[in-house]
Amino acid sequence: MVLPLTGQQYSEKVTENCVAAWKAAGIYTEAEGMAVDKFKEAFKAKTFAPGSSILFTHSPSGALTIAFSEDGSVPEAGRVVIENKTLCEAVLESIIGEHGVSPAAKRSLALRVSELLKESQDVEEKVGNPVAVIA
Repeated sequence: MVLPLTGQQYSEKVTENCVAAWKAAGIYTEAEGMAVDKFKEAFKAKTFAPGSSILFTHSPSGALTIAFSEDGSVPEAGRVVIENKTLCEAVLESIIGEHGVSPAAKRSLALRVSELLKESQDVEEKVGNPVAVIA
């Protein structure tokens, strides 16, 4: 975080935007309501000082894992897992989407993906082109 922020402030703003979008799209259900409650609960007692981080892991199955760091380190395990694909996708969109709130996260993600692609290209060049074998 750049400025101090309470977990309640953060979670309220994120979930407010998510719920409004879901209702407008006609996809808000009881499952999303329960996921929003769990999301808010995860942040309820947190306060984020400058330099602290919120880390999200988004699984292909739609699980959102949340972890917190006070010192910029990456925690070994998440603190909360919320099984709701709609929320998982909405949180990612709120951070790095077209109108995302975190230009720094966009840059960080772009840099990391670029590095991964470069590493992949380096491996392919060392290994050479794969040859198909038909038996």
